[in-house]
This record gives sequence, structure tokens and C-alpha cells, in this order.
Amino acid sequence: MTDEPKPDVLPLVEERVALTKRTIPTGRVRVETRTETVQQHLPAQLSSEEVEVVRVPVNSRVDAMPPTTTEGDLTIIPVVEERLVVTRELYLREEVHVRRIRRQETVEIPVETRRQTVHIDRLSPDGQIQPSSKDHHDDL
Repeated sequence: MTDEPKPDVLPLVEERVALTKRTIPTGRVRVETRTETVQQHLPAQLSSEEVEVVRVPVNSRVDAMPPTTTEGDLTIIPVVEERLVVTRELYLREEVHVRRIRRQETVEIPVETRRQTVHIDRLSPDGQIQPSSKDHHDDL
């Protein structure tokens, strides 16, 4: 074979592209949180219960021991005694009435709560605070 160039073949040139990236700081952001203590008064509902005792004289004869009864908030407790007569007889001497009285009141209880706020400053690459169109001091 001969090394003579062929007249029909053209040599081609190929170009190649290489892409590189670099980081350029255009600014920084400083985020700061602050904790505040806030005094608040929280409403709390308190309940109490009192007992009122009233002795009611009855002084009547009964044949058997009466039972303790409850009617709503009233409990009636019978108190009996034996009296000596020619025969023995049971007398209801008195009743003790016990009534429950409920009361409610609302009181203010002081408590301390904490909350945090966020303060954001945009800084230039050299660390200077940049002015912004909107203040970024937002509460959380």
C-alpha cells in the first residue's frame, strides 16, 4: 500500500469545552435568637365544698332503727336512744342533717412564660450590615 493522501478525505478539527465553577461570596446572613420573659395572669377555676351540720330535734317513738337517707345534697343520719318504760321503746331523739354546699370562684394566678424572637441581619462579604427593604425582626 501506498501512503499517499487520498484526495477525497478531508481532515477534521474537533473543539472541546471544559466548564469549571467557583464560589463567590455575595453576602452572609446572621441569625440571632433572644429569649424574653413575659408575665401573664392565667385564670384558674377553684372549687370548694363546705359541710353544714344542723341538729333537728324529733323526739318521736319508732319501732325500728331508721336508715340513713340521702336526698340530693342532704344526708339525714338518725340518732336514737332507748328509754326505760315498763317496756322498752325506741324514740327518734333527733336527726343530724348534713348538707354539701359547693362554691366556685375564678382567681388570677401569675405565671412566667418565655418566648424567643429571631433577629436576622444580612451582611456584605466584608462583614458590614447591609440595609434591607424589609426589617427581618420577626417573632416566633
